[in-house]
Amino acid sequence: MDTRRTVGAEERRRRLAVRHRLTAQRRAAAPEEVAESLVALHGTDPATVYLSAAARMRAPGAAALDRALYEEGSLTRLLAMRRTMFVVATASAPVVLSAAARAIAAQERRKLLGYLADGGGWDEGWLARLEESVLAALAVRGEATAAQLASDVPGLREQVVVARGKPYEATQAVSTRVLRVLAAEGRIVRRRPLGGWTSSQYRWAPGAVTQAPPAPEARVELVRRWLAAYGPGTEADLKWWTGWTLTEVRRALTVIGTEQVLIDGETGHVLPDDAGPAVPATPPWAALLPALDPTPMGWQRRDWYLPADGRERAALFDRSGNIGPTVWWNGRVVGGWAQRADGEVVHRLFADPGREAVAAIGAEAARLGGWLDGVRVTPRFRTPLERELSGSPAPAA
Repeated sequence: MDTRRTVGAEERRRRLAVRHRLTAQRRAAAPEEVAESLVALHGTDPATVYLSAAARMRAPGAAALDRALYEEGSLTRLLAMRRTMFVVATASAPVVLSAAARAIAAQERRKLLGYLADGGGWDEGWLARLEESVLAALAVRGEATAAQLASDVPGLREQVVVARGKPYEATQAVSTRVLRVLAAEGRIVRRRPLGGWTSSQYRWAPGAVTQAPPAPEARVELVRRWLAAYGPGTEADLKWWTGWTLTEVRRALTVIGTEQVLIDGETGHVLPDDAGPAVPATPPWAALLPALDPTPMGWQRRDWYLPADGRERAALFDRSGNIGPTVWWNGRVVGGWAQRADGEVVHRLFADPGREAVAAIGAEAARLGGWLDGVRVTPRFRTPLERELSGSPAPAA
């Protein structure tokens, strides 16, 4: 007889409500608290960082994120798990750097060298000299845009032939990929963007050398943090979220000495002191979360919080599997939201969740609209429901 405790979907929803700061009582005072609670904020789309924090803060504001990212440096951008851009608390950056970011940076450098060799015949020595010139230019300027660096360092304007001999052959400047690798290695960092907080055009500044623990030790710590925020979860969940091999995931779980529970009939893992008793009920809560928010992106297996209807699910994801803006009620996705051209926040519920839910969701939509105050946010990865609600035409098939 299997004596492992079963952690049902309802308990998992209660856990995420508290640990992901989604109830009004658990909202944070500062964006650093939000990042620590979620381990990392998705940063592929610049707006996601701000919207994810706003949904979980008592007094949201872009100024608080700007301060943390660009003035105090208490939040740091890293290309890390699954080769995805994340924003983490700077205090946690050494763990993420060693556990995931350094391996990704090494992969990016290998790809860059292949790209340069195939497209322009340049080797590692040429790249090293180019990078030193970039760093020297940044040291003089302090901060610079990619265009300014290309003006200072002519090598960044060199063109590479991509897909040579094929119908879609094209040329590209090497600047974007070179700067991306330097950033992945932490040798340069993104500073305040050109324009507002939704912009993805950044200034660059010299990076600082970060001391980090050995990779095996860091992987254990990262899994520990993930379990504290997202547990219980399966090996498959962790393998997907980290982008590691199954062997690396299992080694970390073994070192931690996790306790096994059952979730949906499968083996799940929790921290040794987190297996029970069941989490108490939370007050009813609603949330409007942005595209690529850490909560819906936290697990590979999502049946316990996504709609059961396949068409409703499909409306929430783009063709590559990226989730769009979602409406939550008590730990379930019950709809989606978007902004119209005039800035109005609109949403659609897949079914009637009841009068209390409708009122709470409406209040959250008004809270979000008030915080945005006319700023227009368009997700980088657009989903069918977001397009429909915003009034945007669907892309050609």
